[in-house]
Amino acid sequence: MTDESRDAVEAVDSVLVALSDPTRRQLLDLLAVQGEATATTLAERLPVSRQAVVKHLAVLDTAGLVSSSRIGREVRYTVRPAALDATARWMTALAASWDRRLANIRRAAEAAERDSH
Repeated sequence: MTDESRDAVEAVDSVLVALSDPTRRQLLDLLAVQGEATATTLAERLPVSRQAVVKHLAVLDTAGLVSSSRIGREVRYTVRPAALDATARWMTALAASWDRRLANIRRAAEAAERDSH
C-alpha cells in the first residue's frame, strides 16, 4: 500500500469514526443548515453541555469535517464537505465492487442451472 492510499484509508476511517456518533451527526446537520455557529449556539440546540459540544467538534475537526475560525473571542465552526466527498467516493467504489461480485455469482449460478438441465 502506498503512502497516498494509506493516507486516504486513514482519512475515510477518521470520517467514519466521527460519523458513528449521533451527536456529531446532529452537529454536522445543524452546521449545514446554519452555515456557521459557535459551540455555545450549537449546545443550545442539543441535550449536551457546551463542553461536550466542543469535544465533539474537535473530533469532527480532526476528521476534516468542520473547520474553525476565531472572530474576536468567538470560535465559529463551519462544515468542510471535502472529507465527506472523499468518503462518499470510497463508499461508491465499494458498492460498485460488491455489485460486480454479486453479478459474477449470479452469472455462475445461472450457468450452473443451465448446465444441470
